Amino acid sequence: MTFRPRRLITPIVLVAAWEGAARAGVLPHDKLPAPSAVLAAAWRLSLDGSLGAHLLESVQRAALGLLIGASLALVLGAVAGLLRNGDDLVDPPIQAARMLPHLGLVPLLIIWVGIGESLKVTLVALGAFFPIYLNTYAGIRDIDERLVEAARTCGLTALERIRHVVLPGAMPSLFIGLRLAFAAGWLSLVVGEQVNGQSGLGFMMMEARDFSQTEIVVLGLVVYAALGLLSDLGLRVAERRTLSWRRGLRAS
Repeated sequence: MTFRPRRLITPIVLVAAWEGAARAGVLPHDKLPAPSAVLAAAWRLSLDGSLGAHLLESVQRAALGLLIGASLALVLGAVAGLLRNGDDLVDPPIQAARMLPHLGLVPLLIIWVGIGESLKVTLVALGAFFPIYLNTYAGIRDIDERLVEAARTCGLTALERIRHVVLPGAMPSLFIGLRLAFAAGWLSLVVGEQVNGQSGLGFMMMEARDFSQTEIVVLGLVVYAALGLLSDLGLRVAERRTLSWRRGLRAS
């Protein structure tokens, strides 16, 4: 992936405009503090170790939830995509369940799993599950059947056809699902950590809200955004290396 410095122009201009508007009094400090105030809060919380502790808790929850959701989605997506009986038995209830906004299930999940760590991990897993399942299923079903028949004619076994035809063919859709799943996972974590949390970035933001520390609330949002961008960048790098054989359209 080639880095183009020109991509930094718009973010720098926006941050500079934000800083200027805050210093000029156009943006009240109690509503939206200047970037310099947010940076000062980040430095202060980094020195006392609280920012690092909250960040570590959030990353651990996100990783566990994503692992659970992705594992279930990959297995069920493969079963529904590869097997006719799997499609008949697995896909209909999942298609029905995905129409429910998973964040709207918070009251029910509190009854089922409580308000502890299980709730936060479950929300992340639900957020990650549906994008990966849908893209795994679609990626398998979009493979040209003639390629599978050609592999069968060449004498490849079922496992060899999955390895050499199905998996490479479904991989582009799978990476799209992973990128969407990471975004949904971070969004779910924001909500989960604000429900009776005792640690994590969401708890830090809620505690700062109670004390009218708007710069810390904004800092939490910035950290969430940075985590999302970094995870998406990592997936894009992995996608480019894994799918190095694919040549897509490049912007002119």
